[in-house]
Amino acid sequence: MSGPTDIQQYLAELDDIPGTRVFTTARARKGYWLNQFCMSLMKPENRDRFKAGERAYLDEWPMTEAQKQAVLDRDYNAALDEGGNIYFLAKIFSTDEISFLQAVGTMTGMRAEDYQAMMIAGGRSPVGQRSKKEPY
Repeated sequence: MSGPTDIQQYLAELDDIPGTRVFTTARARKGYWLNQFCMSLMKPENRDRFKAGERAYLDEWPMTEAQKQAVLDRDYNAALDEGGNIYFLAKIFSTDEISFLQAVGTMTGMRAEDYQAMMIAGGRSPVGQRSKKEPY
């Protein structure tokens, strides 16, 4: 790769992977305040404030409405689309007292037990749709 155009083209190709959201610098910029909100939940007093009034607490952050709604809906896939990083979003899981396994299971549409069994067995099969551009 020789210049910015090439790296931008390369990074854009990562969006072609079905069911995957690669955390690029563009996503990091987009999700900065969403991820900062998540990190604030590391402090017990912030978790208490969030639980006491989720919308009011979210409104203290300069997040987009789509980011706030993703949090309120606990729609973690939407939060990823809005620039959330799964490791930061885990602070929400913890605040809700659910495991990473339970939360990620909701993102796949699988029961936590089924997701866990799939992962123990080696994860998703590499056979199948490898590109959004190619028919399955």
